[in-house]
Amino acid sequence: MTLLSVAREGTREYEALLEKLARRGETDLERVEPAVRAMIGAVRAEGDRAVRRFVAEFEQRNVDALLIHDYGGRAALAALPNAVRAALDEAAKRIRRYHERQFEDVVSFEYEEDGVLLGSRVRALAKVGVYVPGGKASYPSSVLMAAIPASVAGVPHIVVATPSAGPEVRAACHLAGVHAILDAGGAQAVAALAYGTESVPRVDKIVGPGNLYVAAAKRLVFGDVDIDSIAGPSEILVVADETANARIVAADLLSQAEHDEAAYPLLVCTSDALVEAVDREVAEQLATLPRRAIAEASVKGQGFALVVGSRDALANVANRLAVEHVALHVTNPDELASRIDRAGAIFIGEATPEAAGDYLAGPSHVLPTGGAARFSAPLGVYDFVSRTSIIRYDRAALAAQGEHIKTFARVEGLEAHARAVEARERAR
Repeated sequence: MTLLSVAREGTREYEALLEKLARRGETDLERVEPAVRAMIGAVRAEGDRAVRRFVAEFEQRNVDALLIHDYGGRAALAALPNAVRAALDEAAKRIRRYHERQFEDVVSFEYEEDGVLLGSRVRALAKVGVYVPGGKASYPSSVLMAAIPASVAGVPHIVVATPSAGPEVRAACHLAGVHAILDAGGAQAVAALAYGTESVPRVDKIVGPGNLYVAAAKRLVFGDVDIDSIAGPSEILVVADETANARIVAADLLSQAEHDEAAYPLLVCTSDALVEAVDREVAEQLATLPRRAIAEASVKGQGFALVVGSRDALANVANRLAVEHVALHVTNPDELASRIDRAGAIFIGEATPEAAGDYLAGPSHVLPTGGAARFSAPLGVYDFVSRTSIIRYDRAALAAQGEHIKTFARVEGLEAHARAVEARERAR
């Protein structure tokens, strides 16, 4: 059987598997943190020289100009095959349109109440770094999905960090409004963005997924700069009932399995017969998949099927696991979607492939993984702004509230706070 573990609701194995999957976000970052910490320290101390040294060591190449402003994005776009250029252009338009709608809800406000002006002022961050992996594949979609929301938010300086950017990535940078490319990957690129070097500007926030070393570096620099999340392996939960098409379910599972050997292709369904049919389809489709070795390792390592007895249980499993991608292959999928509260993105109905969300639909495909959808959200315009609270009292308002303020201050043992109010009362 291709899916290594099948568990049925009501058994001890089922509860054990659910608990294991609910904790899948627990990583072994500690294993690489000492090495990453040393790399960050070297970049802080030596700047460009350290970044170049680590690029040579880990990327097996030499680099002269680390930060490239004139990266030839327009020319790269023009030189692409027509079909590729059209796909990139359409994706950029759709992603921008979606995030422009999202930006309508990211607003400043002010109101006045009894002599007190209160408000929230929203401003774009000044500098943002977007990490785009450059290992097993080229990811122009990641450029569009992370940099366009920053551009829509009004960030005036966007740097994409990626090693040896190919023409598709450079073209995507042009479409997304990227200002410069940092020609480096790994922890060294994160450190350069977080602390700055002679040629790389220090940014305010770093977003985008990467390998274990990138994730460890982002965690270590958090606090000196902001980050979006600690990204783990890609994952999908296909939620299916007995009406689901086994071939399409298998295709959805493999669309995530081919990302990485550590990816999670998960199935929860109400039918033993469907699990068996999906198994056969996975095996058949794997046989002709170009990235078979990667996908097969993912399925064998993290491919699990949970068989449950009710529609309620389907929703309960989805909420408990809080998965990055949830694909609904059930009757009345809109109703079930309304009951799933914890997911990075929900793909409703058999006609909606997860791949549409990866590339063209519009919402950013940078999503919480490892169960982080319990508390986190897809990358969006709101990630690229800062908010400042606005407070202004007139003298009458302070007189009306002063006793309460002083009482709080003295309950907490902060006498100078209370006296700061009294000083204003005496100055009237």
